[in-house]
Amino acid sequence: MLTGAMTAAAETIHVTQPAVSRLIRDLEAELGLALFQRRGNRVVPTAEAHALLVEVERSFVGLRQINAFAGDIRSGRGGTLRIAVLPAMAAGFAPRFIADFCRGRPNLKVSIYGLPSPTIRDRVTGGDLDLGIAGFPVGPARGYSWSPTDAPLRFQRGSLTIIPFDDEAVLALPIDHRLAGQRVVRAEDLTDENLILLNKDVRHPINIALQSVRHRQVIDTELSTIACALVSEGIGVAIVDPFSAAEFVGRGLVLRPFEPTFTVGTAIVHSTDRTLSLIAREFLTAFLDHTHQFLARADYLRL
Repeated sequence: MLTGAMTAAAETIHVTQPAVSRLIRDLEAELGLALFQRRGNRVVPTAEAHALLVEVERSFVGLRQINAFAGDIRSGRGGTLRIAVLPAMAAGFAPRFIADFCRGRPNLKVSIYGLPSPTIRDRVTGGDLDLGIAGFPVGPARGYSWSPTDAPLRFQRGSLTIIPFDDEAVLALPIDHRLAGQRVVRAEDLTDENLILLNKDVRHPINIALQSVRHRQVIDTELSTIACALVSEGIGVAIVDPFSAAEFVGRGLVLRPFEPTFTVGTAIVHSTDRTLSLIAREFLTAFLDHTHQFLARADYLRL
């Protein structure tokens, strides 16, 4: 019907003309419909053939859409991606990266959740999420390097693969604080300061670093964004992760390296028992590279 002749149809699909004629006869017999009227060397579609063509074309559109969608999956432009982010990174760092990642992938369906770290780890293990960015204390600063051609440090815990970031803790200070001009702030420099603490566990590196420091008022909170907001109001100082703290630079606080150094323990996690999709692997590689560059530049520490 598209070419107007049996011979032209045969050339289009690279078979012989008798083969096309036989296929048409078989189709007519199977459907119980006369699809073409023979008029000499010409074939003329019947009304039934025209009606059938509408449905055939609709089906082919669906097949083309499936093929295009599969192509998008292969090329990383499409598919689905389910990600959860802990509050520290959900404040701005992760959403900005995800937005940039999605710009060149209009057919990618992304679901983003802001959840506490234990929930993220459980849902990644259970298969509800492809990737999670969660807290995972990993001890002293490791100083490992990472590039797209080198495998990043990773380890396994149960059914989770954990790839930690080299996210050394920073000290958040009010912008006019007496210590704001120092290049590095040490634990002993915080004597008689108001402290804003993020973790009540005495074994946590923050509390270990400050255990011998004589302080004044202590304010506890579970969220680093709250701690930074309190610092920007001038009520105290806080040891926080660089991701959430960077959101507050220029908003009433400054950040300084802190000694003794230790990593906060943010990591990206995925299930060891399930193979990551192509788009999830692409996201993982790109996010690790982006995070490494952010931490290596450390723009948030500049006056």
